[in-house]
Formats: sequence, structure tokens, C-alpha cells
Amino acid sequence: MANLKEIKRKIGSVKNTQKTTNAMKLVSSAKLKRTEELAKRSRVYAEKLTDLLNEIAQKMQNSNAEGLDNVYFRDVKSPKVVDIVFITADKGLCGGFNAQTIKRVNTLIEEYKSQDIKVRLRAVGRKGIDYYKFNNVELSDEIVGLSSAPEYAKSTEFISEVAEAYVNGETDKIILIHNGYVNMITQEIREDQLLPVDPSSLELSSTSTSELEVEPDDDDTLLDALVKRYVEYTMYYALIDSLAAEHSARMQAMDAATGNAKDMVNALTIAYNKARQEAITTELIEIISGMESMK
Repeated sequence: MANLKEIKRKIGSVKNTQKTTNAMKLVSSAKLKRTEELAKRSRVYAEKLTDLLNEIAQKMQNSNAEGLDNVYFRDVKSPKVVDIVFITADKGLCGGFNAQTIKRVNTLIEEYKSQDIKVRLRAVGRKGIDYYKFNNVELSDEIVGLSSAPEYAKSTEFISEVAEAYVNGETDKIILIHNGYVNMITQEIREDQLLPVDPSSLELSSTSTSELEVEPDDDDTLLDALVKRYVEYTMYYALIDSLAAEHSARMQAMDAATGNAKDMVNALTIAYNKARQEAITTELIEIISGMESMK
């Protein structure tokens, strides 16, 4: 009977876990819908901002025979210092969501180290911070709470310090890495070169049909302000994109956990029934044997 009690206790425990994972799945599903809508709206603004940056940069390139002469567009052939900004979640239970980001960061670190390039890590999210601290890897900057609740003001403050280090010549390149949202069942690692802005990514051409006019005295000021906003919003959008991917990953993980718990309950129920049948059979044999011995 002790065996039956143990199996029954396990069934109860797994059922409670199943209820928890199913509730977490529903919560992540609801949060995903809200974050997905926010990501869609933010993507539209980001695309328009990129188009405007593309247009102004193209105007400046066409007016300057030597190309774009701007600190944010400088081409460093042999960078000595690279800053990697990466985003992970503040919480776990989301499958391999955080591991994929960390894996890509580690790959980049090895690539740059093989070229004798110094790498400085700037971490957003508790899981990434905990991982590198556990492995005794120094972090140049870290922030907790931003990836789980993106705020434009805090995001701007964080990335502005990184951009300032670039303008001051402390770093030659800034890379942004995060696990992005594709759909409810798919996430993908996204890697963007924040600074310097890569002209090839803006699809600059020698001709332009745009009617936008930029005064020569204002072009640098306008481009500087626009690039700053571009960097700030790219960071903010990456946080929202990462959060949507986190919710979808957690929803998948909890759905799988709920399914596994259901399978385990079924298996334990079968084991319980078999043990119960064996116990009943044993009791019947003992009763019959006792009766036979009394004859």
C-alpha cells in the first residue's frame, strides 16, 4: 500500500505542475498578443526613420565627391575595440531563448579575439549577466529590468552612453545582438551594426528622385540628430522585439511542459492501476489461502 500512496502522491504533484505550466502558457500568450501589436507599430516607425536617414545620407553623399564625411559613418578598417550590446531575458523557463543569444555572443567574442580585437560586453537582462558573472567574464555595463519592461527613456539613456563612447573614440564598432520575434513558434538571432552606420545597409545610390532639400550648412547637424534618434530607436525596438520573442518562446516551453506533464500523469495512472490490481490480487490470494488452511 505504501507504493500506491507514493504513486498517488506523484500523480497529484504532477497535476499541480501541469496546472502551473498551463497557466504560465496562457499568461505568456496574452502578453505576446500585446507585445506583438506594440512591435508591429514600432516596426513601422523604425522603417520610416531608416528611410529618412537613407534619404538625407544619400543627399549628402551626392553633394560630396569623397562620400559621407561624418563621425557616425566613419569606416574603420582595423578596429581595435568592439562593444557588443546583447539582450537576454530577466527570467527563465523559456527554452533555449537565452542560450541562443549567449551562444552567438560567445562566437563573436572568439572571432574578434582571434583578430586581436578587444571586446567589451554590455549586457541587458539578468540571465546574460548571471551567465557571464558565473564564468568570470567582465562586463563593461549591465542593466536589469529593461528587457522585461522596455522603457524608451531608460533605453535611450543606456544606449546613449555606448554611442558617446564611440564618438569619443573609446570603441570602434558597436554590435547589437538579440533573439528576435518571427512568429508565435519561431525566433531568430538578429545582429545589427549600430555604429558606425553601414552605408550599404542604407542602399545609397548615385541618383535620387526625392524632392527633399537639405541646406549645406545644416546637413551635418541634421544627420547627427537623425543618427542619434536612429540608434536610440533601434535599441528600443530591439528590446520590444526581444520581449515578444521571449513570450513566444516561453509559451512554447510551457505548452511542451504541459504536454509532458499530461503524458506523465497518464503513465503514473497506469502504474497506479497496475499496482492496485496487484495489491487486490495479493489480498485475494491471502484470503483464499487462509480459508484453505482452515479446512
